Amino acid sequence: MDKLTALIGAVFVIGGGFAVWQFVGAEDTAVGHSMTPPDTSEIAEGGPIVQVQLPDELSQQAALGKNIFEAKCSECHGENAAGQNGVAPPLVHKIYEPSHHSDMAFVLAAQNGVRAHHWNFGNMPKIEGLTQGDVKMVAAYVRELQRANGIN
Repeated sequence: MDKLTALIGAVFVIGGGFAVWQFVGAEDTAVGHSMTPPDTSEIAEGGPIVQVQLPDELSQQAALGKNIFEAKCSECHGENAAGQNGVAPPLVHKIYEPSHHSDMAFVLAAQNGVRAHHWNFGNMPKIEGLTQGDVKMVAAYVRELQRANGIN
């Protein structure tokens, strides 16, 4: 067997293993995740999912992000990113901590939409009219809200 054949075989084996891992992992994620969302059965439809403590003040970037959030995101994710039961999840939640969802995850979600994987609210559509810079400012706002609520 020459090196090219071995390399092609290795790529197929690794690719197949990855495909199986994705398939099995997707089922595990749909059923539950190590960062399980809260029970929302006692919350009124459209009600906030979490209580959000506001920071004393926002940085300039986060203040701009708040304005963008209110214009493009709050309709679904609620006031101060507290979520809305039956509509969209709170972004002030441990699931969205920086070590689990980076700022780039916010950018990609806004640009491409995202398949439902933590919550049962359905898929998020892509958001039209936002630049990467806009979403990074929104992420700065969300991160400051998270820190004010003990999520680092």
